[in-house]
Amino acid sequence: MSVQPKPRLSVEEFLAWAEHQPGRFELLDGEIFAMSPQRVRHAETKFAVQLALRDGIHRAGLPCHMLPDGITVRVDNATSFEPNALVHCGEQLDADAITATDPVIVVEVLSPSTGRIDTGQKLVGYFRVPSVMHYLIVDPVRRMVIHHRRGPEALIETRICASGRIDLDPPGLSLDLEACFPET
Repeated sequence: MSVQPKPRLSVEEFLAWAEHQPGRFELLDGEIFAMSPQRVRHAETKFAVQLALRDGIHRAGLPCHMLPDGITVRVDNATSFEPNALVHCGEQLDADAITATDPVIVVEVLSPSTGRIDTGQKLVGYFRVPSVMHYLIVDPVRRMVIHHRRGPEALIETRICASGRIDLDPPGLSLDLEACFPET
């Protein structure tokens, strides 16, 4: 008896399928992965980061938009992720869009079930998207942000920030780290 390989999906097939499913999913190399339930710490941190990004955009007067989780970022034909927040600049996306085609900033909040993926496969994947200039990994337990930034000649620069501000240029906004975490 031979084992049949699992069918692999394209991003288009996955998105058509996922729109009619309860829960949230991501696609990695054509394979569907369910997203785990969130802890309160994760949800509160995610919301704080979303507000901090939105406030940074408004303070800078940029023609950019923060989108919360639920919007898909296509990495390639067989991989798509759903970051906890993203920023895209330019025109508002169509109200019925389910993907962000040109995100400039993507954010993931670490959780016990996703830490290895967020710091490995997603780090590599997000920087395969040409528009992504910044990938922020927010650690709600240690209350720090790991800032990966696209540098010259395909170099990815990494900083670990526990206080102060992070300058995200482009697009030209400053993120207050204290605002990225719920009050304790």
